[in-house]
Amino acid sequence: MARTMAKVSMKSKIGYTLRDMKRSIPLYIMIAPFMIVFLLFVVYPVLQAIYYSFTDFNVLEKANFIGFDNYKKLILDDENFITAIKNTFIIAVIVGPGGYILSFLLAWMLNELPHKISSVLTVIFYAPSMAGAAVVTVFRQIFADDSTGYLNAILRNLGITKEAILWLSDSEYVMIVVILASLWTSLGVGFLSFVAGIKGVDEAQYEAGSIDGIKNRWQELWFITLPNMKPQLLFGAVMQITGSLSVGAMGDLIVGFPSPNYATHTIVNHLNDYGSIRMEMGYASAIAVILFVIMIVCNMLIQKLLRKVGT
Repeated sequence: MARTMAKVSMKSKIGYTLRDMKRSIPLYIMIAPFMIVFLLFVVYPVLQAIYYSFTDFNVLEKANFIGFDNYKKLILDDENFITAIKNTFIIAVIVGPGGYILSFLLAWMLNELPHKISSVLTVIFYAPSMAGAAVVTVFRQIFADDSTGYLNAILRNLGITKEAILWLSDSEYVMIVVILASLWTSLGVGFLSFVAGIKGVDEAQYEAGSIDGIKNRWQELWFITLPNMKPQLLFGAVMQITGSLSVGAMGDLIVGFPSPNYATHTIVNHLNDYGSIRMEMGYASAIAVILFVIMIVCNMLIQKLLRKVGT
């Protein structure tokens, strides 16, 4: 009897689902172009990278399946990859939270300014994330190794140093320069989402909060602003984590490739080395898969943490 009822219930659920899908055909047609593009340019490349990561593939010849050999070589034999992981996490730990907090604080402060001034400053703060070449030019001029570099000239004029510091050639300093440049360019789409999120909070909630006992701006921030911005906070976290873990081009442009003693060598640099220069696509795919897994895990942890904000 119970099995019969379960079968009937299952059939009714399937029938309801099919009827619901039939009614939603116009909606499926509307999202079809996006889904096709998403499957072709996101899902398919990821699946293809996972497949090639288990092969020996150089683009010119047929891929040969070799199992987990690429992953074993990466983890056990490739010292530069271990260095790349360490450098990536150093940059991510500083640029990720640093850029995230900086983006939110700037968005919060801009919200206190008049609309016209706030709009101009928003464009100014966002511009470096779009003009990467300009940022590279500025940093190479500021941190130039010779006396023509602005920072070296200032330090010598103040009597702090007598000789020019090799900011872009010494492995002790290049990481500092790359981190500063990455922080400057970290005010990207996440920053704009914070600006929009703060402006979207209903003013009536602040008025109600003052009646309920909220006494200062920090309490407003914690009890009203942040809970209303959870979607923007999660989106900003995803963008910030993705950006900080995929950093690599900035170091190449500022200090060159390879960097001195691999001081700024990241996972993305390692991926480009094997994928674009050596054309070992199977090995490069394994690097890409590991980076993809790291990003997924970090995003899950950060989103779990941010969901507790305001609860």
